[in-house]
Amino acid sequence: MKQIIILILVCTTVLACKKESKTITNKISTVPEEEVIEEVVPDIQEVKKSVANVLAELKAKGFETFNYVDEKTKDTVIMQKYFMAFLKTGPIRNQNEEEAKALQEDHLEHLSRMYAEGYADLSGPFGDDGDIRGITVYNVPTKKIADSLANLDPMVQAGRLKIEMHPWWCAKGISLR
Repeated sequence: MKQIIILILVCTTVLACKKESKTITNKISTVPEEEVIEEVVPDIQEVKKSVANVLAELKAKGFETFNYVDEKTKDTVIMQKYFMAFLKTGPIRNQNEEEAKALQEDHLEHLSRMYAEGYADLSGPFGDDGDIRGITVYNVPTKKIADSLANLDPMVQAGRLKIEMHPWWCAKGISLR
């Protein structure tokens, strides 16, 4: 009798494991392999980049950098020069409501394009009604390029905003939290 009970338990366990294994296999197989590879490969490539490689790439593109070793983590931190554009109230603010609305839409489209094309990493308005209306951080090698891109903004071209540009150093890869 003991042998029959043990045999039943063993069979039940084996069948349960097969069923669970099949369920897991079905879940895994529903993920398209190409998507997984595309998502993982850039992550692996990022990990493989050494500090020397990152510095060489930035230098080749004309960026100014320096690095230092963080005393706590012993990691090498790469500092890169970015350009922070302060978008300030411009001299021409007499557009009617319809023109102002159209300019605002074009302004947002411009900022979105700067981000999408990799020229700007951060943009946004200030929450008060002061002279400085917002900022954009440009990820380009020179102030001349940053000025040129900022001055393509339809709000700047219309005189509704004006640009004040400053170089700004930040650790490469650091994000807001």
